[in-house]
Amino acid sequence: MSFTRRHATAGLVAGAAVLPFSQAAAQAIVETPDVEEPPAGLDTGKDGYEHMLAPVTINGQGPFQFLMDTGANTSCVSRALADKLDLTPGPAANVHTVVGVRQRPSVVIDHLQVGSRTRKKVKAAALPFSSEGVDGVLGVDWLKGQRLVMGFKTRRLEITKSREDRPDKDQVVVPARRRLGQLTIVDADLSGSKISAIIDSGAQLTLCNAPLRKLVLDRERRKGQPMEHQKVKLETLAGEPFTGEMLYLPFVRLGGLHLGNVPVVYADMHVFDIWGLKTTPALVIGMDLLTQFETVSLDFGRSQVRFDIANPQSLQALPSKLS
Repeated sequence: MSFTRRHATAGLVAGAAVLPFSQAAAQAIVETPDVEEPPAGLDTGKDGYEHMLAPVTINGQGPFQFLMDTGANTSCVSRALADKLDLTPGPAANVHTVVGVRQRPSVVIDHLQVGSRTRKKVKAAALPFSSEGVDGVLGVDWLKGQRLVMGFKTRRLEITKSREDRPDKDQVVVPARRRLGQLTIVDADLSGSKISAIIDSGAQLTLCNAPLRKLVLDRERRKGQPMEHQKVKLETLAGEPFTGEMLYLPFVRLGGLHLGNVPVVYADMHVFDIWGLKTTPALVIGMDLLTQFETVSLDFGRSQVRFDIANPQSLQALPSKLS
């Protein structure tokens, strides 16, 4: 794995209808969808940053390429596509990204179809996407009580019923909880210090907050090995620039999964405020780390994440420097 792009897209991490913090607490272990729907299987494309793009039909037209973003709690559409399809205008909406909140125009989509699944009268924010080839974002509003399977090696996306996972060889199942619709891994630590980790398929790079950065710097000082951390320039999917600092996590445990020397970007981001993770060590796991696995399955009904490891040796020692 290498970071050859100095202006990398970090992606949207929250949609147009962020829930109040009071509703972000862990919910019941098993959640069922409002309506039983058939399973959906989709072959995906990818943009220049390895995001998974699913074919979507809007009002009978398309297919258009929508980014599957497990860090967004609602779906969005590009301003260009909204204008092209002359979508019905809706009220302005507050849209939260990693860097802050801004009021954006919204539209109403009469009929939105993903594989065999459909939604009617979908309200979506219209955003000025900066990434070519991305027409919209599919958020976790499509996944209530469902199971999302992201096959990174097969380039295939599946949405199915929630089901119990029994770990097999080269598979790790990790408990999680729902926070604003997203799944947050709770059984995780950094070299023995408890952390939270959110799976965000809309982020190209893995991000961390200030408390987690402090754990890394404190460890470097204790070992007498302070490091010079490189600055990197990034931008959100909506074209908002920000600057981060590259760090390396010496040892991360996610349930029974053990990762060493994991590169992450520190930035004091708005998203940690939204998720109520400002004061506790937290990690947003992006596509740079997710694509090291064969498959990652997020079960929103049973609040758990499964990692399928294609080559266990590849996860023991990740690269130690940028290339």
